[in-house]
Amino acid sequence: MTLRDRRSEYDSEPFDVDTLAATPLEQWQWWYADAVAADVPEPNAMTVATVDERGAPDARVVLVREFDDSGPVFYTSYRSAKSRQLVGRPEAAAVIVWLEQHRQVRIRGSAERVSAEQSDAYFATRPRGSQIGAWASPQSDVLADRAELEALVADTEARFEGVDIPRPEHWGGWRIVADEFEFWQGQRSRLHDRLLFRRTSVSGGWAVSRLAP
Repeated sequence: MTLRDRRSEYDSEPFDVDTLAATPLEQWQWWYADAVAADVPEPNAMTVATVDERGAPDARVVLVREFDDSGPVFYTSYRSAKSRQLVGRPEAAAVIVWLEQHRQVRIRGSAERVSAEQSDAYFATRPRGSQIGAWASPQSDVLADRAELEALVADTEARFEGVDIPRPEHWGGWRIVADEFEFWQGQRSRLHDRLLFRRTSVSGGWAVSRLAP
């Protein structure tokens, strides 16, 4: 089968404004719960797009670790390419996809660091190996080979042997403060349902509209 011939017919339940949750946070929580119940692999995976210093788009997959009224939060090195790009231009777009449910959520907005206290709290929940990695990895830098990374990990393990590992100052969370949430559900004949929340006030007001597929 060629790429041109590959087809999947979507046949989802009706999805319209009258079945939409009152807020994008609540709608996201409903869909996320459905994905978890269906044993979707990595149901909190999210593609984040940023803009680099040349004005070119860049994208990668991260994991959503928190989601509140403002939007999703993910954690990374503040020295990474995506963090440098967000500092230079604090805007982001994101997509969360649940293929098994024929659903995706598109998010657009500004980006801001979460508080040090929030980053500390999340870092404390990470497995020790991941905590070591946050200190050891010069994220996005060029490495000579795998051995160089393993040596950095070994040095970090020796440094923190027998003690709790604090969060490095160069590592923490980013929040996408969303202006728009689009909830997309696949339907037959590619006549998909697309419902858009657009923020109307900083206090949490939202306008809802339907978009053509």
